[in-house]
Amino acid sequence: MRISGLFGRVTLFLCFLLPIPPAASQVGCLTCHVAAAQHLLPGHQFATAPCSSCHRGDESAVDEVGAHAGLVASPGLMQNAAQTCGVCHKSHVDAVAQSPMHTGRGIVHKTRELLGDEADALRPGTLQTLGDGIPDGLMRKLCAGCHLGRDSGREEKAPVFRRGGGCLACHLGTTPGAGHPGLSARVGDDRCFGCHSRSGRIALNYAGLAEVDPGSAVDNPGSLARLADGRLVRRMGSDVHHRAGMACIDCHTGAGLMGFLAHGPGSGIDIRCADCHANPNPRITPSQWPLDQRGRLRDIPFPYTQEQPFLTTANGTPLWHIQLQAGEAYLYPKLGGAAIRIPIAAADHVPSAEGHRRLDCDTCHARWVPTCLGCHVEYVPDGQQWDYLENKITPGAWQEKRWEIDAGKPVLGLVDSQHIGVFTPGMIMTLAHPQLEQERFLRHFAPLSPHTSGKARACEDCHRSPVGLGLGKGTLSAEGEAVRFEPAASLLRDGLPADAWTGLAGEMSENDTDYPRPFSPQEIDRILRAHP
Repeated sequence: MRISGLFGRVTLFLCFLLPIPPAASQVGCLTCHVAAAQHLLPGHQFATAPCSSCHRGDESAVDEVGAHAGLVASPGLMQNAAQTCGVCHKSHVDAVAQSPMHTGRGIVHKTRELLGDEADALRPGTLQTLGDGIPDGLMRKLCAGCHLGRDSGREEKAPVFRRGGGCLACHLGTTPGAGHPGLSARVGDDRCFGCHSRSGRIALNYAGLAEVDPGSAVDNPGSLARLADGRLVRRMGSDVHHRAGMACIDCHTGAGLMGFLAHGPGSGIDIRCADCHANPNPRITPSQWPLDQRGRLRDIPFPYTQEQPFLTTANGTPLWHIQLQAGEAYLYPKLGGAAIRIPIAAADHVPSAEGHRRLDCDTCHARWVPTCLGCHVEYVPDGQQWDYLENKITPGAWQEKRWEIDAGKPVLGLVDSQHIGVFTPGMIMTLAHPQLEQERFLRHFAPLSPHTSGKARACEDCHRSPVGLGLGKGTLSAEGEAVRFEPAASLLRDGLPADAWTGLAGEMSENDTDYPRPFSPQEIDRILRAHP
């Protein structure tokens, strides 16, 4: 447009004289959202110049409707992350989208295998692609609420209710009064609690809380409390790492949590007990760090030189918060606090090391596991229930009744041919559905790292324990060549005691090459006779 006349010349002249405001003060969003520039941590302070770098919208607009056109209120949700967080963190967003915490592939596979037909068991899938059959219908309405793709809703909720939220599920901090919530890699345990206080209940276990039902609470009186969602818990011994002041992220690395190892062994878990306590992996100096980990050098919480050795996981992830010094190892908690000396396990710390080479650390050091010995699930066609995929109430409802929820000694079994690990009752249940000719009974024990570590249990907890051997509570005796077991629990329809995984006749281990599996009768016999 041509500027003419005295007014135009004066206006143009004034434009050259007026100072140009700094970028942050030009941001239109802050005209209305004054406090939104407060509390952003240094790594994201750029986002106030402009706010649209994360939230999109139109900052040049002079009215609310125009400014909010295309606005993304929650940039970290999975459906938004590629266009928001992914602009700077593309590899992270891509990895999270394939991570177990988002896809739930393991849950989908196992539920289809146990509750579906042969075709279901062979069909791969994710929580985002569920259909309407028996296993998928159950997951849509009972299970699919725990995955990162879910919209977490309002953040004021108690931690036990927080599930989903994409990148925000972990990285959205609290807001001290008015201002923008901080976005941080310092992820507190409360961010894990919503999902991981269910199923294997490792968030509860780690803090020394065992979920119980009213009946179990009466049978085993103790120190009781109630969670915000109404569940009853009993105080037990917490994990030794919890007592030392360690948070979840002190063990679990970003590479494992965010899905960079999603297609590797162990469901993408990066850390192992030995990585800190008996690390056999090569030490690396700062110049040898993987390129994608170099940014962590600035986070090292202790003075170091270029010759400083660092531990790594088996996948090569540097354990940047562990200091090796004068033959000792010290862990600096990522959320702050004094350094913690790590006890180093000697090569011969396992009795009869060769005979116990297949034992996972949990088999001796897990003090207890959560147990649920009774469940009935029934589909009611005339009911209505929230569908986590449709995000609305839809026809049909699954009703679940549970009993004998408590905690007990770990059950041991074979994870694969090379590893003996801890198991817990995953499904001892009856299933009723109109498509089934008769009610179906299932007995399934699931491998679990219960996060209840402590001083190693006595040898008798395996070699003389019917619970540890998978037989259930009762009286076990070996006289001459004969092994006898008298169960304490009543027998269920499959002929096994209510709390058992197998029997002395090998009821659940017909094929010794199928894993995971309980001990076979021959293995039980060898275990019993190996200890005086």
